[in-house]
Amino acid sequence: MELAHIERLLAEARRLSQHTEFVIVGSLSVLGVMGLRPIPPRMLMSIDVDCYMRNDPGRTFELKPALGEGSRFELENGYYLDPVSPSLPTLPEGWEHRLVRVDFASGVTAHFLDPNDAAVSKYARGEPRDREWIRAGLTEAILSAPVIASRFRQTTFLDESEAQAAKQRLAEDEAWLAKSSAAKNKRKPGTGKPR
Repeated sequence: MELAHIERLLAEARRLSQHTEFVIVGSLSVLGVMGLRPIPPRMLMSIDVDCYMRNDPGRTFELKPALGEGSRFELENGYYLDPVSPSLPTLPEGWEHRLVRVDFASGVTAHFLDPNDAAVSKYARGEPRDREWIRAGLTEAILSAPVIASRFRQTTFLDESEAQAAKQRLAEDEAWLAKSSAAKNKRKPGTGKPR
């Protein structure tokens, strides 16, 4: 997935809804930082753009027949709009102030969820594909374990069980990252062979 795909989808959403501002959450929110650093392919594999209209979130669901899963738009382009509610993901306080704004030439604006905020939601959910996305982001320093841990303290989880599970998953990924980094440091530079 690329920013041009997001622009194409949002331009069509604008044509249908007359709205120009959209909020992108979920995996593809990482596109907001594209251009600042390379994004690992694993973080861009999703074909569903979790999104809502910034000024009228409830109306986003009206776009599903034309732009959603199974729509003609998906059949022609290979990706689709997945309308979501702004209250759906588990997010830390202040997430709205960290949205990454991207203005497109077509006149639409995307507000992308900060990748570390997206990671908080993914840790709460704990699905295997979410963990792969997180690990790819941690490996490339797009995500920061200390930042995510601090945002946990600002998050109202569904319950204590969800909070503890999210913290445990982060601890596991920190251990995994340390082990991966140690293994990389044992290789000779440029050869990939052990010293």
